[in-house]
Amino acid sequence: MSTVKHYLSLIKFSHTIFAMPFALIGFFVAVLSTPLSVVPGWHTTVIPEGFWPEMLKKLALVIACMVTARSAAMAFNRYLDRHFDAQNPRTAIREIPAGIIGAGSALRFTLLNCVLFVVATWFINPLCFMLSPVALFVILFYSYTKRFTALCHLVLGLGLSLAPIGAYLAVTGQFALLPILFSFTVLFWVSGFDIIFALQDEAFDRSQGLHSIPAALGTRRALLVSRLLHLLSAGCVLAAGWYGAFGWLYWVGAAGFVAMLLYQHSLVKPGDLSRVNLAFMTANGIASVVFAVFVIADLFV
Repeated sequence: MSTVKHYLSLIKFSHTIFAMPFALIGFFVAVLSTPLSVVPGWHTTVIPEGFWPEMLKKLALVIACMVTARSAAMAFNRYLDRHFDAQNPRTAIREIPAGIIGAGSALRFTLLNCVLFVVATWFINPLCFMLSPVALFVILFYSYTKRFTALCHLVLGLGLSLAPIGAYLAVTGQFALLPILFSFTVLFWVSGFDIIFALQDEAFDRSQGLHSIPAALGTRRALLVSRLLHLLSAGCVLAAGWYGAFGWLYWVGAAGFVAMLLYQHSLVKPGDLSRVNLAFMTANGIASVVFAVFVIADLFV
């Protein structure tokens, strides 16, 4: 049991709360807002027998993909950054530099989750299976980006933004604008809050030659970039609501999401980073969960 606990800590399993709600949004948008004629195997406007059991199976596979992809990405990041983590007082207590989990074990854990992810996509549909190497490349490549570009935050955002469109593809096997708008919401949202989180390592990143927006621009200007990205995220939420012709429940959720964006920026000031973790984990966790609950409720209503 302690081994499981250590691996859950290694991959920060609790952070799954950021992207998982958006994957559920993409899934239910596909199930509840898409004509059944575009759902593979269904060619009628009447819900056929076996439709919901099939959708529940796909939901389980989508969740499996989310968990395994994110676990692979986090474990690989910890493996690749282990030498930097050992030198950073903030991260020296992480499992690999602390000697709790071996580097080789973390790499094997990464490979196992990559295999499980690809297998899960095989059972979803051919398009998801063909795109699985692309998804893995994006989420694993992020771990290299701090070595050469300050735009690493956007690459992280891109990786998590695959959640809503990937879940939509799992159901329909087709691309559509609405889930793409939700993906852009995630892209800008995650990039913005990752900049806030990276403020903690501004000095360390500079000393090690690592790249980030805070290291490149300084705290004050980095926060301005974060606010701009969150403004774009809020704009995507509004655009998705308008394009999807959602009802009042959606707009309540959208208001809550935007309020949490504003709240986290009220917590972090250039001269006071003491509440970065509150802004990072609490505000964003609430934002994603509350937004997803209201969006999915609106779809059912």
